[in-house]
Amino acid sequence: MSDDYIVEMSNITKTFPGVKALDNVNFHLKAGQVMSLLGENGAGKSTLMKILSGVYTRDSGTIKIFGKNIEGNLTPKSAHDLGVAIIHQELNMCKHLSVSENIFLAKELLKKNGLLDKKAMNEKSKEVLTRLKLDIQPTEIVGNLSVGQQQMVEIAKALVANARILIMDEPTSALTGVEVEELFRIIRDVREDGVGVVYISHRLEELKHIVDEVTIMRDGNFIFEGKFKDISMTKIISYMVGREIKVQFPRIDTEIGEVAFKVKNLNAGHLVRNINFEAKRGEILGFAGLMGAGRTETTRAIFGVDPKVSGEIIFDGKVLNINSSMDAIRAGISLVPEDRKRDGLCTKLSVRENIALPNMDQLCNKAGIVNRKKERTIVDKAVSGLDVKLPTPEINAESLSGGNQQKVVVAKWLATNSKVVIFDEPTRGIDVAAKVEIYNIMNDLKKQGIIVIFVSSELPEILGISDRILVMCDGRITANLVTKETNQEEILSYATQFEKKIS
Repeated sequence: MSDDYIVEMSNITKTFPGVKALDNVNFHLKAGQVMSLLGENGAGKSTLMKILSGVYTRDSGTIKIFGKNIEGNLTPKSAHDLGVAIIHQELNMCKHLSVSENIFLAKELLKKNGLLDKKAMNEKSKEVLTRLKLDIQPTEIVGNLSVGQQQMVEIAKALVANARILIMDEPTSALTGVEVEELFRIIRDVREDGVGVVYISHRLEELKHIVDEVTIMRDGNFIFEGKFKDISMTKIISYMVGREIKVQFPRIDTEIGEVAFKVKNLNAGHLVRNINFEAKRGEILGFAGLMGAGRTETTRAIFGVDPKVSGEIIFDGKVLNINSSMDAIRAGISLVPEDRKRDGLCTKLSVRENIALPNMDQLCNKAGIVNRKKERTIVDKAVSGLDVKLPTPEINAESLSGGNQQKVVVAKWLATNSKVVIFDEPTRGIDVAAKVEIYNIMNDLKKQGIIVIFVSSELPEILGISDRILVMCDGRITANLVTKETNQEEILSYATQFEKKIS
């Protein structure tokens, strides 16, 4: 093996209809190494790893795994048998099954009579969970676990299968700070056991904690491979985007207008408890808090997705009657949701159809016939304005990279000419250049006097973009802070102000 590589991918090429996803790409991985695979959305990272894990077939190029030249194409099973495991950004768990049943899915242990040997599966699951120092019972139903715990179960599943090459695609995108630390500990442990880890993440600040080397791609091309300690963050970003990004958080100062949007005594479920706040024209109002604080639930109640128990939503002094998302859209409120695949996109429809859907009121004449010229103008403007990478707007949304899917979600709502735009985790899972594009869109809305409500779990971007920050904890607003007068420590102190349940 060359330099003890456990993976050698050379001159890998892959073409989809209308786009060359990979163009003679090289990739290498050693045992006991954490290699970060970096690049903008659409750079080809996931495509390359899907070829390695047998999900996609390569058009040309060579692959060696543990020194063995792979003739023909890998399949998910053959890759699995060679020790390759991939943990996708969108977790593939059977929520109604137990932890052990998920861990042994498709490789169940059977008794001599052909029945499931649940006792043996539970015992072996317990062994690997204990090895990972996870306080999770094998009999626990996966749907009852947090996203972070489900992530850990996926890792346990890979280790039970004796994976020696572990691919992790945006593993921290939905984790809390504590869960991220636990994930990093597990990555260090499996690295010590000689497992090679491929780590894909757009959260560049994480790299210093676990990464040994980096491979950088851009537009389907191999750009750079080297030791992480020998390259600056500025250089990494410039390799990723092909240019230097001088300002990571391009917040602008504009004259803030009068209060136009109010939420009074809003209650909905157990995580929206007596919410009161005001927002001004031309203001970016940030919502900070830990996972489970109630931020997403609050946005869903405002937008009419979840029924409110009580409370008022007021715009320009008028109480809005919002009982559904259509009511909210007609009132000039739009929501870019947290879960783009579940709530933001119709993945089986084209990009054109996705952008057109919430804009039918302005696209159709009185007879209900769509004005195709107007539709084309709106779609072209939305796609070019956000630099969505796609061969044609007729391509299905499911075929786009995660970051480009997110751009389409943002684009379709911006075309509605809303007065209040709510962004719930809009930069989750997208690259640094795409993040800046979304920040600039927020700034453009702000300059137009549109109210922007911005939910984020990343405190640096909340502090970098917002004018004012509301902090939530346990379904309540615990602080109203002016961005220029606060810091991460103060925000976290309010984000952990839980009510005392026991006196």
